Amino acid sequence: MKEFNVAILGATGAVGTRMIQQLEQSTIPVKSVKLLASARSAGKVLQFRGQDVTVEETMPDSFNGIDLVLSSAGGSTSKKFLPEAVKRGAVCVDNTSAYRMEKEVPLVIPEVNEKALYNHRGIIANPNCSTIQMVVCLEPIYKQFGLKQVIVSTYQAVSGAGQSALNELMEESQQVLNGEPTDPKILPTKGDKKHYQMAFNLLPQIDVFESDGYYTHEEWKMIHETKKIMLDDMDAKDIKVTATCVRVPIRIAHGESVYFEVADKTATTDQIKTAMADADGVVLQDDTAHQIYPQSIEAEGKRETFVGRVRPDYENEGAFNMWVVSDNLLKGAAWNAVQIAERLVADDLVRVPENPYVG
Repeated sequence: MKEFNVAILGATGAVGTRMIQQLEQSTIPVKSVKLLASARSAGKVLQFRGQDVTVEETMPDSFNGIDLVLSSAGGSTSKKFLPEAVKRGAVCVDNTSAYRMEKEVPLVIPEVNEKALYNHRGIIANPNCSTIQMVVCLEPIYKQFGLKQVIVSTYQAVSGAGQSALNELMEESQQVLNGEPTDPKILPTKGDKKHYQMAFNLLPQIDVFESDGYYTHEEWKMIHETKKIMLDDMDAKDIKVTATCVRVPIRIAHGESVYFEVADKTATTDQIKTAMADADGVVLQDDTAHQIYPQSIEAEGKRETFVGRVRPDYENEGAFNMWVVSDNLLKGAAWNAVQIAERLVADDLVRVPENPYVG
């Protein structure tokens, strides 16, 4: 069996450390692992399958001899180094937003559009965490009953903004409990002018606002990524999608309230539940008589996406609501990326084509 030399770019971050763990547990036959990060993190020692591995500073030559790259080091880092990796013969799975909407780059959730991997040109994009968990539940519904419209409101964990934001939440929480003032520096997003307290608060802004002044970039991503994944066209009109994205003061695992309208008006709630319960990677937790429904604290650390509170809209025929929860650092990031790599290995796609995409 062929073995693969794997590099993890951004290995010391919240997602990078989980990529290491998920790779350890994967079916990929790993020959060697190279852990890459910034100069600031170089020299740290992490473990892979019980062996010490020293983190190295990322350089173009770091990718010599590498077969697979799992990347989660920020968009600018991906833009700088992934083309270098591809030129050296590595296939890259990128967890940033750098390449998601590039037409030449497949945007992949393995349970939904694995076949898109056959068209890769060296780089495959991992979708946004909030998009992944919603679409993995919507896909079986779309296949069986058609899908006309989706309206989603998210309740997104602070870890989606990175380890520094998570640290800020914990510090602020203690400061509020102690009756001390807070001094927010990160949320709702580093890229905007103002910063607000996250502890004991809700922030209806994730990422910067688009030029229209109405939607944030996170909302834009959910709309257009959903269309690209499900319809292979980020601007498709066949399914209407809109989103409101809210940051909530919890550590890990996003929640989403998803309203959707199917084309088949005869579809029943039980049929909708069965479609999702039978889908790969989806766990139905829906027993209101016993107060069983998905919760973030129970989803943390798990690869699956959990769905519950599935119910009809009594005012609109063919419309339903559901509640979706998933660990944003696993299925929303590290596990989905490793899952993609597993499929690349299984389908003999770990090779760069003659016309690679190098951005």
